[in-house]
Amino acid sequence: MMGKLLMVAILMFGFGFALVPFYEKICEITGINVLARKDKLNYAEAREFARNTQVDTSRSITIEFDANVQGSMLFKPKVAYMKVHPGELATVTYEIINVTSHDLVGQAIPSYAPRHSASHFKKLECFCFEQQALKGSQKREFPVVFVIDPKLPTDIGTITLSYTFFEVAGLKSAIGPGPIVAQPSKTGG
Repeated sequence: MMGKLLMVAILMFGFGFALVPFYEKICEITGINVLARKDKLNYAEAREFARNTQVDTSRSITIEFDANVQGSMLFKPKVAYMKVHPGELATVTYEIINVTSHDLVGQAIPSYAPRHSASHFKKLECFCFEQQALKGSQKREFPVVFVIDPKLPTDIGTITLSYTFFEVAGLKSAIGPGPIVAQPSKTGG
């Protein structure tokens, strides 16, 4: 009897351990948990990528910009779309307004359509890389600097970059002009 219980415990542990790569693969396929994806280039890599990329002027890609918000903020891109050539450095600006009178901390989560275009969307600068702090009634603008890889399949003519900006609960921040370093709240724990 003890041997059977030990075997069940070992199998349960092994099953739990095997769920981690299974979960990561499901998230990758469905586009959930995009923070785990490595779409951020460090600044030196991004500049080098842009410098070594030839602009393909033979085709244009339409980039559509979308914004969704979860919390007490207004969030929108300054333009609905733009046309870029693969390899061309481009910038779009998003605007976030804290409509409350209290300070908030938020995090933007990107997603791409079609999903397989994500690996060709190279961001040099993005507010989504870190949590952002907004004072009460504060309005901020954030640039997204990007390059579309010329290796983008030719059947893709439009890419939608969508951000969902979530209010991060339970965090206190040092409100400042740039990205914040969040600290756990001292209440309740």
